[in-house]
Amino acid sequence: MHVDTGDTAWVLVSASTVIFMTPGLAFFYAGMVRRKNVLAMLMQNLVAMAVVSLLWVWGTYSLAFGPDWGGAGLLGTLHFAGLAHMSQPVPGFTGAAAQTIPPVVFVAFQLAFAVITAALLSGSVADRMRFAAFAVFVACWTIAVYAPIAHWVFSPQGWLASRGTEDFAGGTVVEVCSGMSGAALALVLGRRRGWPRELMRPHSVPLTVLGAGILWFGWFGFNAGSALRVADAGSAFINTNTATAAALLAWIATEWIRTGRPTTLGAASGAVAGAVAITPACGYVNTLGATVIGLVAGALCARAVEIKYRIGLDDSLDVLAVHFVGGVVGLLLVGLFGSAAVRGANGLFYGGGFTLLGRQALALVAVAAYAFAGSAALAWCLNRVLRLRVDPEEELAGLDLSQHEESAYDLDGGLGAMQGPEGRPSSGGGAS
Repeated sequence: MHVDTGDTAWVLVSASTVIFMTPGLAFFYAGMVRRKNVLAMLMQNLVAMAVVSLLWVWGTYSLAFGPDWGGAGLLGTLHFAGLAHMSQPVPGFTGAAAQTIPPVVFVAFQLAFAVITAALLSGSVADRMRFAAFAVFVACWTIAVYAPIAHWVFSPQGWLASRGTEDFAGGTVVEVCSGMSGAALALVLGRRRGWPRELMRPHSVPLTVLGAGILWFGWFGFNAGSALRVADAGSAFINTNTATAAALLAWIATEWIRTGRPTTLGAASGAVAGAVAITPACGYVNTLGATVIGLVAGALCARAVEIKYRIGLDDSLDVLAVHFVGGVVGLLLVGLFGSAAVRGANGLFYGGGFTLLGRQALALVAVAAYAFAGSAALAWCLNRVLRLRVDPEEELAGLDLSQHEESAYDLDGGLGAMQGPEGRPSSGGGAS
């Protein structure tokens, strides 16, 4: 196995930026919840990082990328559990697709994807899920839902990958999976008390914009890093930025037309929608395709936010509207705008007929169905055993206090801040 030091360095840097996306997501979501639930949102994202990280090295990486179990392309074996046999190449990556990085570096890169996919679920159930229950659900979900889907699509031995599905960086594994899983979990949990009658406004849009900026930055590693080679990363990098920018403009234009005013929250959400949509397509389309994907995603995701009110599903922070719908847009438009001149097969608009579009649709249906059904079944079972939702009194008080006995903003601490040790008045830095 040939190891390229430049490729290795690139993938390690990319893995670091993708890991950084989870704190960015925590800020993005924390700004959107009410003040009494800020720390709970941050904690759910942090615990997702910890739980998934441990499970990944001890078993779920092997289930996702280990030698195929039974030859059906459904799940890997535990051959690499505990990061055993790391001197062996990752199965299926042969020929032109042979990796030029150490297998343990690939483990680290894919770990970052597993972490943020699990963290995305926190946005669907904001304001009402018990902290302990969230941690247990994430652990079980990573094993039972995420690992099989990652094997289907990301492993060359997976049944969808072997049928020609083109998903460069996780439109199915991350975006469609998280959107449908979050919707299923929200359905089992039920609506927040007072929703949709009460307005539940974001408590800090600047915090959300900060999170969106971190996500935009991290997505370069997310998408361009998925090339696994420095030489192949350039088009994915520029397509990511192009689609993200186009979607931001399309979202605020949609708001402007409908309400007469573009919003800062809409701009932040539009950027994320564009990055989501280009994720499966970034290595397969040209600049035209990236621009169209961004524009379509920005406009459609902006309108999709209304769906939860029509169907009565309290997907608190619109994971379904942004990640599922955005993932669908990117996944299917690969079937139209995919270009063999960039990589992979030609889509419909480049003379490839409907073949690629059919493969993309199959992956979409299979992943969406499994993610929703598997997550709903898991949530239902866990709810019977340990109760997923907080009590009404705890929800009213806020999860920061009821789950963590903390407050994000000590608005009554002004006098305390002016006191020194043992309660004595502080001199403020001057002579006492």
